[in-house]
Amino acid sequence: MLAAILVGLIALEHLYILILEMFLWTTPRAIKAFGMKSIEEAAATKALAANQGLYNGFLAAGLIWGLLYSDKQTGESIQQFFLICVLVAALYGGATAKRSIWLVQGLPALIALIFVMV
Repeated sequence: MLAAILVGLIALEHLYILILEMFLWTTPRAIKAFGMKSIEEAAATKALAANQGLYNGFLAAGLIWGLLYSDKQTGESIQQFFLICVLVAALYGGATAKRSIWLVQGLPALIALIFVMV
């Protein structure tokens, strides 16, 4: 049960990131969250951010699919796959963009993965 709650929280986090990147990119909230310096910078990168948001949506969709899958074992395998995807993306993002991604996305995904696997 705790594993499902953690996976659900990771899915919600990625839905929130989707919303920020696809729909709120040029707002003060997104500019602050992603460490941009100006609205001009946000406007110039809006299409790229929307693409990233779409990928975050796919991660959330996969996690939700795993939670709702009728066969428990297969559902957990789906969850593991998508949690590993989140973890790999967080490792890369933390190394190349912003180190806090390791803590904000990577660590929760790792914790959820551990709980799904036990």
